[in-house]
Amino acid sequence: MQNPSTTLRARKVLVFGTFDGLHEGHKELFRQASKFGEHVIAVVARDSTVMKNKARQPKFSEQERLDAVRNSGLVQEALLGEENHNTKESKFELIAQIKPDVICLGYDQAQFAEKLGSELNRMGFENIKIEILKPFKPEIYKSSILNK
Repeated sequence: MQNPSTTLRARKVLVFGTFDGLHEGHKELFRQASKFGEHVIAVVARDSTVMKNKARQPKFSEQERLDAVRNSGLVQEALLGEENHNTKESKFELIAQIKPDVICLGYDQAQFAEKLGSELNRMGFENIKIEILKPFKPEIYKSSILNK
């Protein structure tokens, strides 16, 4: 008989962000996410995505941001987001590939929760939970403040 602990799959937790200058707020996001599962996967926004969504270039390149997240020791996996996100479907390709158990959104991403939940249901992923994480000293650790 197999040991049940070797046959159980680790719960996958997915987080998204720009992580432009990894700071304590980001690290706390990873720590909070790890409470929802054993395998935290961080998706780092592409430079082109940052430019499209924030109308500015990131301070650090996508590769530098990816390396910083990987080297944090707080996630089990880090990868770059989709390069081509022109269609609604392409935005969710990564979620379909990874099939996380939980998607954690930062407190500043909470406005996306309802739309994300609807899209996950439409795609047949109604079992994926969405969690909104708590802020960690947002008056200090917010990239828009730190990057001034």
